[in-house]
Amino acid sequence: MTTFVTRTGIHFAAALFTCLLVTIPGGAETPAAPAATPAAPLQTFQDCSDCPEMVVVPAGKFTMGSEHDYDNEKPAHEVTISRSFAVGKFEVTFAEWQACVTAGGCTSNKSPSDEGWGRERRPVINVSWNDAKEYVTWLSGRTRQPYRLLTEAEWEYAARAGTTTKYAFGDTITDEQGLWGASQTADIGSFPPNPWGLYDMHGNVWEWVEDCYQNDYADAPSDGTARSSVDCALRVLRGGSWDDDHPQYLRSSFRYMYLPGYRFGNIGFRVARGL
Repeated sequence: MTTFVTRTGIHFAAALFTCLLVTIPGGAETPAAPAATPAAPLQTFQDCSDCPEMVVVPAGKFTMGSEHDYDNEKPAHEVTISRSFAVGKFEVTFAEWQACVTAGGCTSNKSPSDEGWGRERRPVINVSWNDAKEYVTWLSGRTRQPYRLLTEAEWEYAARAGTTTKYAFGDTITDEQGLWGASQTADIGSFPPNPWGLYDMHGNVWEWVEDCYQNDYADAPSDGTARSSVDCALRVLRGGSWDDDHPQYLRSSFRYMYLPGYRFGNIGFRVARGL
C-alpha cells in the first residue's frame, strides 16, 4: 500500500440519563446502580454529566470494504451486526479526557498536548491506543456500563449509516461536510452529522478502534467482532483527519494503522457501549 507523509507522522495513504454518585468516607465517589439504558434506534443518552453522549445504533447487515480501492480494503464482504449498540455521538473531547485524569483513571497521559489549538470541545489528540483503552476501562468503572472501543466493522457500519456510497453524504465530500486539508482540528459538532446522528466520522481526527491491523480482509469475521492476535504489532485507525491532503482518506472503507503506543496530533478516538 502507498505510504503518505504528513505534518504529524506517516500514514497509509435525546433522552439524558445522569449517573448518580454515592459519597463514601474520605471524599471518594463510587457509581450508584446504573440507570435503565435506552434501546430505541438513534435515541441519544448520557450515563453521567461528564460522560460522552451516545447514540443507539440499530442491528443490521452491510457490505464492509471496497473492491474498487486499496488492496487492504478487499475482499468486500457482508457483516451482520446482530445486536444494537451505542456509539459516541462525537469523538472524545479534551474535557472528557480531563474528567478521567482528575478522577485518577487516566494516568499514563495526564496532559496530552492540544498543539495550541484549544481544549474543552476539541477532540482529544496525542493519545495512543493504549491511552484510549485506559479511558474506556475508567469509564466502564465510573458508570458500571460496558464501554469499549468500537471494532473496525462496527466503526465502518456506523460511518456508513445505512449508505453504500464512499461517504455517508454520497460518492463525493466537500470541505463543508468534513474536516480535511486544514491546519488544525475543529470543535466537535462543527460539521453536519451522518444519517444516524454521528459527527466527524469523516475527518477531524483519526480514530483508534479495537482491531489488530491485517493486510486485507481474508478470513475476517462476519459478525462484527474485532480481529485480534497474541502478538498485535499494529492497531487500526479509521476516518481520516484534518491534515489529510485528499478526501479519499476519509472514505467509509479506508483503513489506516499505527503502533499502539504512538501519539500524534491527528489521532483521537470515540467510544462504544454495549446495550
